[in-house]
This record gives sequence, C-alpha cells and structure tokens, in this order.
Amino acid sequence: MDISPAEIKRAASAQPSPSQAPAADPNGSEILVRCLQAEGVKYLWGYPGGAVLYIYDALYKQETIQHVLVRHEQAAVHAADGYARATGDVGVALVTSGPGVTNAVTGIATAYMDSIPMVIITGQVPTPAIGLDAFQECDTVGITRPIVKHNFLVKDVRDLAMTMKKAFHIARTGRPGPVVVDIPKDVSLHTAPFAYPDKVEMRSYNPVRKGHGGQIRKAVQLLLQAKRPYIYTGGGVILGNASAELRELTALLGAPVTNTLMGLGASAASDPQFLGMLGMHGTYEANMTMQHCDVLLAVGARFDDRVIGNPKHFASVERKIIHVDIDPSSISKRVRVDIPIVGDVKDVLVELIAQIKEAQAKPDTASMSAWWSQINEWRKRECLRYKPSTEVIKPQYVIETLCELTRGRDAYITSDVGQHQMWAAQYFRFEEPRRWINSGGLGTMGVGLPYAMGIKLAKPDSDVFCVTGEGSIQMCIQELSTCFQYKTPVKILSLNNRYLGMVRQWQQLDYEGRYSHSYMDALPDFVKLAEAYGHVGLKIENPGDVEGALREAMSLKDRTVFLDIRTDPTENVWPMVKAGKGISEMLLGSEDL
Repeated sequence: MDISPAEIKRAASAQPSPSQAPAADPNGSEILVRCLQAEGVKYLWGYPGGAVLYIYDALYKQETIQHVLVRHEQAAVHAADGYARATGDVGVALVTSGPGVTNAVTGIATAYMDSIPMVIITGQVPTPAIGLDAFQECDTVGITRPIVKHNFLVKDVRDLAMTMKKAFHIARTGRPGPVVVDIPKDVSLHTAPFAYPDKVEMRSYNPVRKGHGGQIRKAVQLLLQAKRPYIYTGGGVILGNASAELRELTALLGAPVTNTLMGLGASAASDPQFLGMLGMHGTYEANMTMQHCDVLLAVGARFDDRVIGNPKHFASVERKIIHVDIDPSSISKRVRVDIPIVGDVKDVLVELIAQIKEAQAKPDTASMSAWWSQINEWRKRECLRYKPSTEVIKPQYVIETLCELTRGRDAYITSDVGQHQMWAAQYFRFEEPRRWINSGGLGTMGVGLPYAMGIKLAKPDSDVFCVTGEGSIQMCIQELSTCFQYKTPVKILSLNNRYLGMVRQWQQLDYEGRYSHSYMDALPDFVKLAEAYGHVGLKIENPGDVEGALREAMSLKDRTVFLDIRTDPTENVWPMVKAGKGISEMLLGSEDL
C-alpha cells in the first residue's frame, strides 16, 4: 500500500506486459490513503464510525501514516490544527458521518477563524441514501459551508484523487484555511484506476502572490517620509513564514513594532523596538503608539475588534495606512486604508526591504528620536507590573517563572481561552514564531490539550506546555487518555482560580459584581484524575512551591504532568479596553475603575 509520489507517477504511466495480469484497481479508501501518502501526511487524527470503516480498513494495511485515535472528534480537529500551527504543514483529520461531523464543527470553525491549513475528511452515507434522512446522515456540505475555505462532496470514485489534490492545494495556498472532503461510503468502496496529479490548475482559484510594484513604491516613499512610523503585524506573518523579513525591515526602518495575539513571536520579545502585544489586553505603549502614529504599516493583520476597539475612535486621529495582506477581502474591511497591497506577505516584505535599501534613506533622525522619546514615556507606566504576594499564587508569577525556566530551550506554549490565555500572551516572552499556539478568532475553550498533543507528536524533542484553567481543561479532558496511549508527555499548567475567570472579570466590571454562574462549585480532584489516566498530578498552593513544581514537571521528560496551581481568584487581567471604547481608553488597574 505504501507508495512514494515518484512511484505513484511511474505506476500511473506504466503499461503491463502481455504476460502480466493487470493489477486490480484500488478502491476509494485505498485511493484516499495513497493521496495522503503522496501529500507527505505523517499523522492523521480521527475517530472511526460506520461510514468510514472502509477507510479505516485501508489505513490498517499501511504503515507510513500514523493514525491517532482521539476520544472526541472535536479533539481530532484541534490536534490536527495544533500540528499545522506549529509545523506549517497541512493538518489532517478523519471523522465519520452525522455526529462525527457535527462534533468536528467547533474544530473546523476554530481553524477557519485563524486561517489554518487543514483537510478534514468526513464520512457520508451511501450516495443513494443522501437526502433520505438515513442513519447518521447530515448535510455536511451545508453545515460546514460558512466555516471552511471550501468543501467537496465526492460522488464518483474517479474524481477522488483530483479532489484530494485540489483540497490540499486550496488549504495551503493563498490565505490558508480548512477544506472538508465528504466521502460517501459507497465511494470509499468502489474501484477506479489511480493516478495522482502532479499539479492542479483551477480557473476560479488563483491567489495573488506578488504585490503590485507601484503600490510597494508608494509604501516605501510613505515609510521613509514618516515622522512617527509604526509596524503592526498579525498572524499572517506567522502563517507566511515571514518573521525573518519582518525583523530585517524593523531594524532597517528603526521603527517600533507590535504583534497581535496571533502574531506573537514574529518579532523577538527581547528586541527593544518591540512594544509588546496590542489591543484589548495589550500594553499601554503599544496601544498609545497605534493611536498616535502618522504612518501605519499593517502586515498580515485585519484590524479586528479586539485590536483597534471602536473604529470611530481609531479613525479620529489622522494617519496614513499601508495594508499588506494575501486576502483582498481583508483590506479596508473595517478600516479604510490608503495604500492596499495584495500579495504574499513574505514576497511583499522582501520587495519592500529591497526598495528601501536601494533608496539608501531612512526616516528623519530628529523626528524618530522625538517619537522614541514619547514611546519611552509611555513605557514608564509599566502597565504589566503587578503586586507580588507571598500568601497567594499570582498567575502572572507562574507564567514569568515558566518563561525563565524555559529560556534557551525549544518550548511551545499552547493555551485555552480566558484570563490564563491573556496572562500567557503578556508575560511569556516569545522569541521565535510558531511557539505560541492558541485560538484567537473563535476563542475556543478546550483547544489547549489537543493542540499540545498534536505539537508533541510533531516536535517530540521540544518542551510542550499547555497553559489552561480549571474551566477550559474540562472541555477536552478526556484526551488525557490519548496522551497516555500515544505517549505524548505534555505538561499541563492549570491556573485554577475556581472561577470562569474572564467571565467573572466582566461581571465584576460591567455587571456590578453579579457573578451569575461563573463560580465552579464542584471541581474534581485534578491530581487524582490525572493519576487515574496514568499521569503525574501535582497540586501547588504556595508561591514558594511554584518554581520547584515546574522544575519537577520538566524533569519528568517521559510523563504527562498535570499541575493544579491554585491561583488568586480575585486577580484581573490588566490593561483592559472595555467594549465600545477606543484602544487608548485603557484601564490599567483597579484604581481606574
């Protein structure tokens, strides 16, 4: 069954001699597996069911693709998603029809909102039964249409190989995203000759890579004339593997730079030109610089509500905006821009750098000096400073300690969604791209552990930490079983404050302290629960024990460790921009309430 792309091509063109009986054509399931092998797929996360049993039978007969049996279809898609985010490769998941598909929807939507390259293979009832409310039938194409880059229903086995080629091509090119391929059970059984195409051309899909030369020249001129330039980058720089180019451009211009939540790691946190994350929980200096710059270069970012706050407030200050993005629909969607550049961010940045070097000019020195003086005044606010405690564990301290202990190591940090996510983004100083894996656009609780599983398979020699909370971790906690079966020794840091922390914070600030259903009244004993799944559980209640517990967890290289860290339940995430406010209208602490 195992076959390389080169062997596939030779086999497709070879003619059997008269003395040789022609080989039987493969069935749809075998064709599918050969397509995955031709695409270099190493891992496949899934959960079997009636509609995909022929596919699972084909997987059983080969050895090049490792299938990972998760405990819930949502986790299959999340794990494949985490793998894709950390590696840049297309993540692949396999689920059955009906509830298999509907359970996978949250994972698909999560990947779609963050533009993650994925192919999700779904089983479907036999083609004659489609539309007849057959057992475990659902309209997969209709259900997933709003949350995928594209989807396919394969009705003829002869179309399967080309469909898979298109699916991978669409998923990884242009603005990446998830693609669903729905395969009826009879299609997975029918036979056909197999030939995997070398390339694919689609008249209706031809994403632009090269930015318009004239627009790039205008951008260079504007940047060199700027008195208060600012570089604002998002997840597109990470997805486009353009971190090195961004760093070169930043150094070349001498301008301040900020990353969004999804863009952290594109700029090195240790770079003095980096102002930290911006937005709702961004730094004071990053937000104030955003509001008061005169030329803004936005790269692979979409001016979303969590970044710029109220668009009218943002537009109240005059500035020129250059926007570079692979997706033309993202440009001027929320904010009108002056110089749109549609193209691959890496290619565009390379051209920008080349033209700036050719111009042999930089922004005015005196103006830049005054600009940096103002920025440094904003920095003096020390907006991330918090009050240490020897009595109760501060969550910020946990993240700072983790950051210090992993310095110089290849560490990946996943997170779930909530206060712990923001503290990880604020206090872990990311030096490299693709080390910070979280759900930004959809804000999905439960992703942290499956993300970590996917990353650990891809990066077995790296440290993988899941920063979570006692609420989020319970959404996919059954995947502790998957960790044990497939020996993915991740470290789970649960910042347990006994609340749905971000909900509690909003209720404190906006609902006069009416904590409606945000307190966790019946939490399990997480140490015993971890041990029941075959892992190590540690309970930490004193600040002085945090570093020792983290060191112990890191020393247990071959074990998954669950750290139940009891943190201050009253701690809030600061700074904060409340809904409807502008990004410079920040609350820096309880004293601003």
